[in-house]
Amino acid sequence: MSVALSPRAIEIVEQTKLLLAAGGYHGFSYADVSERVRIGKPSIHHHFPAKADLVLTVVAQHREQAREGLAALDQHVQDPLARLTAYTDYWATCIREGTMPMCICAMLAAELPLIPQAVADEVRAYFHELTGWLASLLQAGVAKGQFHLRNSVQVEAQAFMSTIHGAMLTARAFGDTEVFASITRGAIKQLSVCLLYTSDAADEGLGV
Repeated sequence: MSVALSPRAIEIVEQTKLLLAAGGYHGFSYADVSERVRIGKPSIHHHFPAKADLVLTVVAQHREQAREGLAALDQHVQDPLARLTAYTDYWATCIREGTMPMCICAMLAAELPLIPQAVADEVRAYFHELTGWLASLLQAGVAKGQFHLRNSVQVEAQAFMSTIHGAMLTARAFGDTEVFASITRGAIKQLSVCLLYTSDAADEGLGV
């Protein structure tokens, strides 16, 4: 979804994205947006008649930006391991600097039974696309001998995606932004070191 937005609408979307990251769909109202953007609620309704319209726009934009960002990684970082590290480093920086302390789709996923269907569909589409990208990346890493997967590519991609978003929650729970980086580095190491462990065990006749 690529819709041309006015400068004021863009500001509303950006502030809503931060509110969603902080408290999810039910954690904010138009009054909160009004306070941040410094315009009246009627003006917000002019741009986005209903809360569902606003959040749908925010999530669709987030999904499009994510798609563009992943495509840029594919284009500029050829090495699968380096690409996976760059992806987690991006989120580590967002969390550390407070620019985006939580993926809004992760927040909304927890509310799926309680949010409008159109928003829920957009959230699910985001996770399907991210899983597909991770699966492709892991498969490329396996082909280069960088990763050793214990399960199918699809399962490993879903597991890594779950680790990423779980690490965001853990960092928030502990109030420690560096927790995210520690967990994700460990997850990447698990994928890559497992191959070394397997080779060493075979050399020693231990079997795995």
